[in-house]
Amino acid sequence: MKLTTVSTPDDIAAVARLAREIWTEHYVPIVGAAQIDYMLERFQSEAAIALQLAEGFAYFLLVRDGAPIGYAAVQPQPDGFLFLSKIYTLKSVRGTGAGKALLAHIQAFAAERGLDRIFLTVNRHNHAAIAWYQRQGFVITGTKCQDIGQGFVMDDHLMCLSPV
Repeated sequence: MKLTTVSTPDDIAAVARLAREIWTEHYVPIVGAAQIDYMLERFQSEAAIALQLAEGFAYFLLVRDGAPIGYAAVQPQPDGFLFLSKIYTLKSVRGTGAGKALLAHIQAFAAERGLDRIFLTVNRHNHAAIAWYQRQGFVITGTKCQDIGQGFVMDDHLMCLSPV
């Protein structure tokens, strides 16, 4: 597996394609197709990813045998935390260490920048992801329900990994 920093239009397009495949497969049963379509356009379209990169997010693409298999996005926070915005792998590679490889890279990214905690939000009904995060050392620290427009909300647990 090879991990690269997303920086080119081709990289951005690869992330957007992965997002569509992964989010549709995984999240439609949790929140429905209409919300996923809305969220993909708002948060994971090529334009949205390019804007996030310009706003200080870092995206990482995980590739195996020349094919993208996962991605992650983080944003350093002024309070010394690192926000883990996204970490996703294709269903076909779950359980192979791909997610752990992404998380290890994120932990190194945080440590290199002196950021001592990693936090994230995860849908409260995404039981498989919550269990995975807990196995990696994350703990639930609260909940958050955020209106994201068009009548949709993100109903999430807040989780934190500390120290990195």
